[in-house]
Amino acid sequence: MKIAAAQIKPIKGDILKNIENHKLLIKAAATQNVDLIIFPELSITGYETELAEQLSIDFQDQILDVFQKMAEDNTISITVGMPTKSDDHLFISSIIFEPESKRKMYSKRNLFPTEIPFFSKGESFCQIEISQNKIALAICYDLSDPNHSQEAYQAGSTVYTASVLNSVNGIDEDLIKLSTIAEKYHMHVVMANFIGESGGYECAGKSSGWSNTGSLLGQLNGEDEGILILDTDNDQIEKIYIN
Repeated sequence: MKIAAAQIKPIKGDILKNIENHKLLIKAAATQNVDLIIFPELSITGYETELAEQLSIDFQDQILDVFQKMAEDNTISITVGMPTKSDDHLFISSIIFEPESKRKMYSKRNLFPTEIPFFSKGESFCQIEISQNKIALAICYDLSDPNHSQEAYQAGSTVYTASVLNSVNGIDEDLIKLSTIAEKYHMHVVMANFIGESGGYECAGKSSGWSNTGSLLGQLNGEDEGILILDTDNDQIEKIYIN
């Protein structure tokens, strides 16, 4: 199975322009026969906590229908990041599009302290299945909760994916945590991060993939948009930068 981590430079609050950028990276992944592409945390809006309320949507909103069409047309699964609203609660969510399947959503269960004034915690663990591989979804601070990765392991996940916003000051600590998760639970791990500035943070890029023994197999740079593709069958990495 091939999984792509998309590394993008978000445009603050501009949903339509960010969607167009997502489409470019999905097309690049599709040409490489990727099975799943993951985008960073809140990728459609940028990590803008103070704008999240006004930018939030119901996860079934038709503005994201383009991703279902791309999933169908290219036989690829896609996760994008979006603030979602339900029953007056605001969530940091990954919205999941799969071929021939209804749209799904996973909402972040572990909020960073600065997020607590704005967002509610999600309640459910999320795992998707592609070609008999079970893939657990994590959003940023989820990966810092040992219970989250342990639950993924107990649910039979063979892959752990993390959609993050990671700053140049915080990236190294999280890279160590993700390597430890891969080694401890014998799961492949893939992490997708932003470049540029978002939410007042200087984003670090370095979207990465690890083997199921914890070895770092490959990493994008900290400056350019692109995709990192991990083939879980042979631990091969491909890097494609988008100019």
